[in-house]
Order: sequence, then C-alpha cells, then structure tokens
Amino acid sequence: MKKAECNISDAEWIVMKVLWEETPSPLTSAKIVEAVSSNKKWSPKTIHSLISRLVKKGAIGVKKEMPLYEYYPLVDKRDCVLEETRSFIQKVYDGSIHLMLANFIKEEKISEKEIEELERLLHKKNND
Repeated sequence: MKKAECNISDAEWIVMKVLWEETPSPLTSAKIVEAVSSNKKWSPKTIHSLISRLVKKGAIGVKKEMPLYEYYPLVDKRDCVLEETRSFIQKVYDGSIHLMLANFIKEEKISEKEIEELERLLHKKNND
C-alpha cells in the first residue's frame, strides 16, 4: 500500500473503514453499500458518490472486472490515522501534544486501567 495523503471527509472515512476491515478485499460496490447501509441510512447513490470521490483522490483503487467493479484500499489505515491525528492536534491545539493530553486528562473520566496504560506508554517512550 502506498503512503499517501489521507485527505478524506468524515463520510469517506466510513467507506474506507469498510474497505480496511472487511475481508476478503477487494469488494464490489454492492458489498460496500451493504456494509455502510448496516450503520448509516444513506442511499446507495450517496455511497457510490463517496466511492467515486475516493477513487479520484487516489485513496482506493478499482479492478474493472466485467460485469462488476471491485474496490480496494490504496492507502494504509495506520498512515491515515496518524495523519488525521497530527492534523487534529495542529488545528485544535496548535501542534501541542502536551496541551491535548492535559485537556483530556483534566476534562475526561479516565479509568485506572487507562491511566496505567498511559503510564506504561510514557515510560516506554522515555526509555526508547
């Protein structure tokens, strides 16, 4: 999978999640519509439009096997998650991970287990 910009909308993320998580890949548009429709009340036409936009953006590829087209991801989920996370931190917290973490720790309920996991991750990062 190529590393590419993952400039995709919230609605497009839903389609991408189907392609990243459903197996086997590639999937026909009918399978994508079926999977998306199980969670969203979107028309098939809307879902087909999202698929087309993702193809144009280079986020998904298409195998043109007659009579069906099959779609598959061209971008890696992990890369897109990291890019979206960085974009969010830059936009909302001016790029400061410290401000983001401090805000979440102060404002959100965090379980003891989550605190232990954060401590473990920070300790590991500190020792790398």
